Amino acid sequence: MRLHLHLLSDSTGETLENIAKAALAQYDDVETVRHFWPMVRTEAHLDRILQEIAHNPGLVIYTLVNSATRRVLEQRCHALGLPAVAPLDPVTDALSGMLGQTAKARPGRQHVLDAEYFARVEAIQFTIAHDDGVGAEDWEEADIVLAGVSRSSKTPTAIYLANRGYKAANIPIVVESPPPPELFRLRNPLIVGLTTSADRLIAIRRNRLLSLNQRAETPYVDQELVAREIAYARRMFADNGWPVIDVTRRSIEETAAAIIALVNERRFGPAADKEAE
Repeated sequence: MRLHLHLLSDSTGETLENIAKAALAQYDDVETVRHFWPMVRTEAHLDRILQEIAHNPGLVIYTLVNSATRRVLEQRCHALGLPAVAPLDPVTDALSGMLGQTAKARPGRQHVLDAEYFARVEAIQFTIAHDDGVGAEDWEEADIVLAGVSRSSKTPTAIYLANRGYKAANIPIVVESPPPPELFRLRNPLIVGLTTSADRLIAIRRNRLLSLNQRAETPYVDQELVAREIAYARRMFADNGWPVIDVTRRSIEETAAAIIALVNERRFGPAADKEAE
């Protein structure tokens, strides 16, 4: 099935994209043509978009706070016989009822340059500067330190966490080169060990070698040596009492969510289990 999906936002549209992605993940065999329309703040702009919607009819999902613009969109979609959905309305209405306040009709208010925004920028800068074992002298400033063998998703997970506002350093665990002693003296950061199955790790490493046009058969992908690496890392995690996350069947987002849960458990109460699997 082919579906035209029109996403209209008076801001960056990031919220809409995430909602649409989460909803579409529940359906199989759907070919989606996405029409993304951010920063829709005038009726003239909306008129141009409505011409495209009429030409490619489909589902319209929108986050528009201006009542006049919303009304025009809803009326035109109704005339075209197309569904128009405002996914944030039920949440906003419920909050208004609970708080006894009317929502501020200000586009993109979640993207204002507040303290949280600058903290996130600082976290991203810190994480980039402390990738792959760099900057051990600053690790105490981190919120999270990820440890794991090569290609165990440390860097992408750290970057994702940084975008959530966490300063995340990461360090590779290498049998021939033990970590610096600073790692074992850390008090502030939550140190999390990432592990995976040998088969998955070898497959990822082979793809990496192919992308670099290097030989496919090296010690880097040797079954016995890889198993030894993983065992070495897991012993280190256990000896130091670090929580461990098995990323074998996890996406980056799922791994990050598990880590954030560990951070919250550490802040607000003891973790029930050291192994988050």
